[in-house]
Amino acid sequence: MEHKIDHDDIGYNDTPNEHFSEILDQRISRRNLLRGSVASAISVMMGSATLSACGGGSDGPVVTKPDAPAPEKLLGFTAVGKSLADVVTVPAGYTATVIYALGDPLNASAGAFKNDGSDADFDNRAGDHHDGMEFFGLDSAGKPSASGNERGLLAINHEATTNEKLASFFIHANGGTNTLPRPAAEIDRETALHGISVVEVRKNAGKWEYVKDSAFNRRVTCLSDCDLSGPVKGNALVKTRYSPDGSKIRGTLNNCGTGRTPWGSFVSGEENWSGYFTRGAADDAARGNDKSVASLKRYGRNQGAASRHGWESGGADDKYARWNNSRLGASLDGSDDYRNEMNGMGYIVEADPYNKTRNLRKRTALGRYAHESAAFGKTAAGQPLAVYMGDDSRNEYIYKFVSTATWSDSDAAPADLLATGDKYLDAGKLFVAKFAADGSGSWIELSIGNAAIAGYANYKFADQADVLVNARLAADAVGATKMDRPEWCSVNPANGEVYFTLTNNSARTVPDGPNPRSYEDMKGASKQSGNVNGHILRVKEKDGNASAAFTWDVYLFGAQSDANPGLVNLSSLTADQDFSSPDGLAFSRATGICWIQTDDGAYTDVTNCMMLAGLPGQVGDGKKVTLAYGAANVDTFVGKTPTADTLKRFLVGPVDCELTGITETPDGKTLFVNIQHPGEGTASANIADPGKYTSQWPGNAGYGAGKRPRSATIAITRNDGGRIGS
Repeated sequence: MEHKIDHDDIGYNDTPNEHFSEILDQRISRRNLLRGSVASAISVMMGSATLSACGGGSDGPVVTKPDAPAPEKLLGFTAVGKSLADVVTVPAGYTATVIYALGDPLNASAGAFKNDGSDADFDNRAGDHHDGMEFFGLDSAGKPSASGNERGLLAINHEATTNEKLASFFIHANGGTNTLPRPAAEIDRETALHGISVVEVRKNAGKWEYVKDSAFNRRVTCLSDCDLSGPVKGNALVKTRYSPDGSKIRGTLNNCGTGRTPWGSFVSGEENWSGYFTRGAADDAARGNDKSVASLKRYGRNQGAASRHGWESGGADDKYARWNNSRLGASLDGSDDYRNEMNGMGYIVEADPYNKTRNLRKRTALGRYAHESAAFGKTAAGQPLAVYMGDDSRNEYIYKFVSTATWSDSDAAPADLLATGDKYLDAGKLFVAKFAADGSGSWIELSIGNAAIAGYANYKFADQADVLVNARLAADAVGATKMDRPEWCSVNPANGEVYFTLTNNSARTVPDGPNPRSYEDMKGASKQSGNVNGHILRVKEKDGNASAAFTWDVYLFGAQSDANPGLVNLSSLTADQDFSSPDGLAFSRATGICWIQTDDGAYTDVTNCMMLAGLPGQVGDGKKVTLAYGAANVDTFVGKTPTADTLKRFLVGPVDCELTGITETPDGKTLFVNIQHPGEGTASANIADPGKYTSQWPGNAGYGAGKRPRSATIAITRNDGGRIGS
């Protein structure tokens, strides 16, 4: 889809640190037209050498179900074709059912959703832009259960709202107000749409549904109390009028990817939150041009920057004032205004999904940036935990946190989930990745004791809390490798290798720079350039979670199937496999399938966004590829070419949507998926004419009232009761 404003595709990194593309450029030649002629004479030589191969022949892995004598072949379904239809398409033999959508009431205080812009009370309803989510099982008595397959809780991120200008137009009767000041009543609706839902779901007469009046149901919004936890708690950088002692922050914001801890709690990443705040036109001088100015600019807030929705204009109340990050007070530490408010956003937050009375905790030891998901490395008794994370913005970095505490199997089902989180997530070391051209890499610790950080000329770090609050600046200082928007990450349960989706990067240039897959793609009459289709990187630690070294390769390059095979379609994708802009990513614990979801604007003239199922091997299972560009030869290692048995399209969503959020029941027989912002390409001026909406899903699928499109959660089952993906 052509996003009017892509808040993810924004770059604030102007350091000279090398791009990942510069490294790949030493090993992959530059690309030109996706469907055109090569601009200069290029010879491409495919090397015959291969790295160590992994198992899995052309027939694909076969596993045996414990409750059936017949073998089960994974990816045995028929691939779904590309589609521009305003429906959810799944393979033959599968059913997708809408179970929970924007505006659905969570308790008796909220009435049925009219979906005409007149609804209110959104802090008691499902929020908007359903994103990452996790399933937490319940037994028949409503107790936590690792084998709860027919009843459980879905913890769901609500990332943002659908807006063309300032207003989130589908939830206002007339499309909302797009001039300042904005009405407080509109702002109150929009702030309540953000955050997190916890909602009970269950099977009733064989069909999944959400439980409207469940005692577990909960909303956390960007105005809910959250506790700061870890090294940043109490630091001067997070003191505000709301929390003069720096112990808490109001709300969680722009929640994107998720994760499930080894002890069974829910974690959520705060992604592109900086755009919600504004700063005055003369704020640099008001701050005395101190180092906070460098921090604000590095995180995307120059003085005079307008906010995404104008929430600061709702009135004098603190809930509106907090969106203005200008220095307005007289204090030295910021405890009389909201100059430090942004420093409380941008963390991994942890929640106990079973206990709605407990505040979320922001785990500051994991650093502050545009977090996507958090993937936990494989646990081993007596060894520290590793948490892998990406910073979703152009030219940002990949991070790893290693806990001080070593894992104890007794913590797998603790009585107090958040106390266990304190143990493993509040103390440890934060690292950033630096990639080398030979397929190796290293993790560099972000510590105040690192001379490159302590002596960094562009920002004077005061202490370790300052390093964590300004993790981007610390990563700049140590020369981390710039990446193409690192989004979701997931750990392969079969071998512990870590997969990262690098969604795309429109800042990539046409050849004549160190940018490896920088090419041009025609979308209709429009030219797109850069790393248009994105790719999926994978990393193998050299020696366990605490390893300082790793190796890497590229699992898959996103591409159109008829793209130049030596320049763009390096993974040799077929029409049943081709995709663009990988985003959501998760491995099934039940089957080992790698689910890949797209959030695309480059290929949407051909197909709506989609979800694929893959059976990847391991780092180094593919070919060494040598490409010649003029007089220069460069090498790379591309993952093993997928076959029809190891990669195929499973689902295509409705018009203008993003596919995101993947979780399953423990038995792998129900897969929950989120459909985000269908119809976002609608012009707000057409709010009164449903015939001009680009999508009417899920109303056109028979779910709920009205025709305005709604983000929603679907449950996917096999008609024969088998496991998903087989």
